[in-house]
Amino acid sequence: MSTADLYRTVRLIRRFEERAIEFVRSGEIVGGIHPYVGQEAIAAGVCAALTPDDVITSTHRGHGHVLARGVDPRQLLAELMGRESGLNKGRGGSMHAADFSLGILGANAIVGAAASIATGAAWAHRRQGRDTVAVTFFGDGAMNEGMLLEALNLAALWRVPVIFVCENNGYATTMPVESAVAGSITGRAEAFGIPAYIVDGQDPETVLEATTAAVERARAGEGPTFMECMTYRFDAHHTFEHRARLDYRSADQVAFGRSRDPVVIQGARLPDDERAAVDAEIEAVLDAAAGFALGSAHPDPAEALKYLYAVMP
Repeated sequence: MSTADLYRTVRLIRRFEERAIEFVRSGEIVGGIHPYVGQEAIAAGVCAALTPDDVITSTHRGHGHVLARGVDPRQLLAELMGRESGLNKGRGGSMHAADFSLGILGANAIVGAAASIATGAAWAHRRQGRDTVAVTFFGDGAMNEGMLLEALNLAALWRVPVIFVCENNGYATTMPVESAVAGSITGRAEAFGIPAYIVDGQDPETVLEATTAAVERARAGEGPTFMECMTYRFDAHHTFEHRARLDYRSADQVAFGRSRDPVVIQGARLPDDERAAVDAEIEAVLDAAAGFALGSAHPDPAEALKYLYAVMP
């Protein structure tokens, strides 16, 4: 992926999230979202290393992952607004985006749960003779969840081609990672015999380089890799904080965390005129997305159970 393409992705994610926050405030998005602002380099760099045949699983903070994977911003924004034209017909909302045609096996609101889905999917593809690689995203808070640890164990035992991407933004909701995780995050993966690396999660190109190596290793049959991407959540854990005003990070800490902005870092690698052209392109895309979403119909309440169960042939 080119320098400009990486910038386009991080800029798209940033502006999509900022606009989504505005729609939460206006009431068009009901229930709020978990903003991905500040963590864009991870989604952009990881997904840039994948092929169309690879698969991912995501989290409650998953808009960036699915946008980086190629989801149409119009459909995603319509999904957040609960519209029939949404990615999942308005039934999935913010935390359950899925598109099998793009290899997105689903975001998951259960912390750590998606790791087992990705591991199982990668194992199944390998059993069928494919060289598919799976990536599972999760936060530092998931490191204390049994499902994730079980997935690490099986991935190591069976040399499953899965990449575990821990987005360590320093907090599990409001709890600092040092108060929740004994030992080290990479140490837990290493205990299973999985190569584990600490990666600068604010630089898209650094993330891309690390993921490319992990993908090559997985595709070659050498098993899983664990990446702890060090990042910082610029905004709230959830937009509820905008009203609750929880006091768990000082202004100085937030300012320091925001001092390395993935959009600024990647944008600085482009000439000013090229960066401005990309910015204008993204605004036009999101203007169209807003118009599409706002103009789409809400689902018919009479069809509330539609798509809830599989329809057998």
